[in-house]
Amino acid sequence: MNQQTDGVNRELGAFLRARRSEVAPQDVGLAGGSRRRVRGLRREELADLAGISVESLPRLEQGRTEQPSASVLESLSRALGLSDAERAHLFDLAAPRPRPRPSGGVRPELARLLERISGAEVPALVTGHRLDVLAWNRLADALFPGLCRPGANLARYNFLHAGDLYADREEVLRATVGQLRLATGRHPGDPALVSLIGELSVHSERFRVLWAGRVVKERISGVKRFRHPVVGELALRYETLDVPGGGGQRLSLLHPEPDGVTEESLRLLASWEA
Repeated sequence: MNQQTDGVNRELGAFLRARRSEVAPQDVGLAGGSRRRVRGLRREELADLAGISVESLPRLEQGRTEQPSASVLESLSRALGLSDAERAHLFDLAAPRPRPRPSGGVRPELARLLERISGAEVPALVTGHRLDVLAWNRLADALFPGLCRPGANLARYNFLHAGDLYADREEVLRATVGQLRLATGRHPGDPALVSLIGELSVHSERFRVLWAGRVVKERISGVKRFRHPVVGELALRYETLDVPGGGGQRLSLLHPEPDGVTEESLRLLASWEA
């Protein structure tokens, strides 16, 4: 077993242990109670729910199995009640696949599109798989004070610099960690990603706690609430789209909820930026 495979197996085992500890026995028809000495499910309980041998689960959790079969992974995914993002991460950890090489920049046509939609009062930005900020329009620059600069990173901004910008800050932080966790499965051994995770672990206690919990999350749409220093509260609906051929690039678009108040605040922000 080579060093990289050994590291992948350890991550797979740690992820399974973390998810097993989060499943309440009563939620899967088992007896709970204060006498249980382990949080979540016991190994033998998970093995029974997944229909796999009791002996195989410790080997998986201890990183002593080279590559579990797809049927075993599917059974574990169902038994643990994994989300789509968590299931994808489980499969990424079990069988790392070559990924397209991340591109060095955003296509000029996409960069021009970002500026054109700025006039429609739609903040937009493009990020890479490490959440590096690769391109943005003027309204995104106004919405995220201090973020949109060459070399910026959205994860670093969210944990170290955003302050009280997000009204739903904890959810934003969990989603940020979840996205980075997905990236480690999709791009194992990426030195810049490893360096970013190390930096955030040193400088943010909240990041360390969330990272240790192996949170896996992928938010591609929803509502994000801001407490903006210029225009006050904003509720913006967002859509995040994969950029075809972008090597992991994603385009995020934000637009106001149809409540009138947010639309007017965004117009004010656009005029202030201009």
